[in-house]
Amino acid sequence: MTPKAEPELMTIRQMCDGHGVTARALRFYESRELLSPLRRGQARLYSRRDRARLKLILRGKRFGFSLEQIRQLLDLYDPGTQNRAQAEATIAVARERLAEMRRQRDELNAAIDELTERIAAGAAAMLLPEAAASTLACTPSDPDTVARG
Repeated sequence: MTPKAEPELMTIRQMCDGHGVTARALRFYESRELLSPLRRGQARLYSRRDRARLKLILRGKRFGFSLEQIRQLLDLYDPGTQNRAQAEATIAVARERLAEMRRQRDELNAAIDELTERIAAGAAAMLLPEAAASTLACTPSDPDTVARG
């Protein structure tokens, strides 16, 4: 069985189905000039270039890049050339984002640790009255009983 060849152009519905996005999202990216589909009447037709750009947009979003950062990276892209400046800029931006994600992870880990400690302290405090009550039940609380004991 041979793999199905990807069509040269895709409709908005095919793009939505193929990439798990909504038509509204595609139109939004178009309005921000991140995608530039061909127009045939009212129909939008997406080229392989648009599909590649959409994949990069979605990957950039997943990594936490802003749309402006994604635009800058896409603007550096010039298919057909090995652009060293593009690669260097992409790597620099990616390193900055990675450092930010690591800082966020460290802050989140610290918050998780603190919350875990607070939950444990709260649980211990809730158990303390029970422990105190059971201790009181075992030891006489009446001063006369203690004196007689």
